[in-house]
Amino acid sequence: MKIIKKILEMQDQSDHLRSSGKKIAFVPTMGFLHEGHLELMRYGKKTVDTLVVSIFVNPTQFGPNEDFDAYPRDMEGDLLKVEQVGGDIVFSPEAGEMYPADSQTKVVVDKVTKHLCGLSRPGHFDGVTSVVSKLFNIVKPHIAIFGEKDYQQLAVIRRMVMDLNMGIEIVGIPTVRESDGLAMSSRNAYLNPQERASALCLKKALDLADRLANEGEKNTRTIKRSMEELILRHPFTEIDYVQLCDPVSLEDVESIDGETLVALAIKVGRTRLIDNKIISMKGDFS
Repeated sequence: MKIIKKILEMQDQSDHLRSSGKKIAFVPTMGFLHEGHLELMRYGKKTVDTLVVSIFVNPTQFGPNEDFDAYPRDMEGDLLKVEQVGGDIVFSPEAGEMYPADSQTKVVVDKVTKHLCGLSRPGHFDGVTSVVSKLFNIVKPHIAIFGEKDYQQLAVIRRMVMDLNMGIEIVGIPTVRESDGLAMSSRNAYLNPQERASALCLKKALDLADRLANEGEKNTRTIKRSMEELILRHPFTEIDYVQLCDPVSLEDVESIDGETLVALAIKVGRTRLIDNKIISMKGDFS
């Protein structure tokens, strides 16, 4: 496995692979890898010739009061995990390599970023789209693989790739969960045992929404209220948002008339967690 820290070296390596007829799969990460990341890598490894993984904690997607400095890091453990799943290249640049002092350009996706996490984390998705577009230009992948747990991020990247004619296939992989249902996240490491138990309310709330829809409840405000009541019965919880929306535009919907995205962001203690589920009515309740 090759470790590359310089942009020009990574670009040269990608050019060589492409000229040799090799296809490149790319998994961008911020490190502190868990089974969810590894599942993305396994998909890439079995799909094309070469798997490239980036490990870069991107400062531009963190707000001024967010956890950039405290974000968990474990480069040694991460490299071992990438190697164990058969990764070919790890691109791990320094912040100064990615963002020189005179850097002036950012990439902005408009409408789809105005909902969900975009409301509570202003500027976050500008940082995401800017760094991902840079990484795409550096790694030059044929396919890029993201987790569906970060549903809005996946939607934003797909919009950017389509609008800018990047010619990269974007693949979404279903959320990987712990045995008790908690969505895997690097931020789960922040939770103490009591908070960890309360964090299960995210999955319970999503399952409740699915059950209510299956039983014929179409009113999204009714479903949302039931979800919020369930979440707040658990200690240490604070609701950022609970939304039921269109899976493509991410705009709120008033009624479950087809596939509907249920998305939530909940603070458990000081840790902000997100999760989501696509629901729909299964029977004929007309």
